[in-house]
Parts: sequence; C-alpha cells; structure tokens
Amino acid sequence: MKQKIFKEKYSLYEIRYGKEEIRHNSVDEIIAALSHMIKDHPVIAYIDIFDQYQHTKNLNGEIAPNIQAAKNIVFCFGMELPTPEVLAVRPRSIGVCDLGDSYVINFMEAPNAQANRTMVEMIQSLKS
Repeated sequence: MKQKIFKEKYSLYEIRYGKEEIRHNSVDEIIAALSHMIKDHPVIAYIDIFDQYQHTKNLNGEIAPNIQAAKNIVFCFGMELPTPEVLAVRPRSIGVCDLGDSYVINFMEAPNAQANRTMVEMIQSLKS
C-alpha cells in the first residue's frame, strides 16, 4: 500500500495487485468481500455500490482502454459529529478497478487515522 497525491492536492492510499496475487476473480468479487467486512464491522455503516465504469460509459464519457471495470463501495465510519465540516469528508469509499492484468484498489485519505488503518487492513486482507 502506498500513499500518493492525485492532481496535486488529494491524498490517496493505493495498491495494485496482480491478478495472481489476489484470491478474487473480478471487481464484483472484491467488492463483495469488502462489503462483508464493512457490514460485519461494529462501527462502519454500509451505504451502496456505485458502478463508475457503467456510469461513464452511459454518458459516452472517456474511459482508458485498459480499464475493464471500475466500482466504488460507499460507507461511513461516523462515530462522531463534532462540527458541520465533518460532513464534507463523509462518506468514505474504496475504489476497485480492473486493468486487465491487475486490480488497483484505492481510497482518499480520511481525516481519522484509525479509519485509514481500518481501510488499509481491509484491502491488505484481500491478498492471497
């Protein structure tokens, strides 16, 4: 798992797994595994799945040729609501993208260190 900056301002955590490194065989299987972890977690609230690939395709938008599928699982940790500003950084999502020979799994850094650790642990647990 590495941390990187996207578009010079968004801090992301990201990992690329070769398809032989992961025990799941599709974006849907990875999303399903993450969904189980989220639903079983005592704090995280599952929200939904968003198919970014299909949405972009339906808009006749641009999709890189190597992207074969791309979905987000949307959820919220939400253990506190100290200020209205916290709403701007919720909910969270993890993206899963199929690049043909590998999967890229990523999320935007949360303002809560424990939330980041939990998301990293969930993603790392997907590895075979």
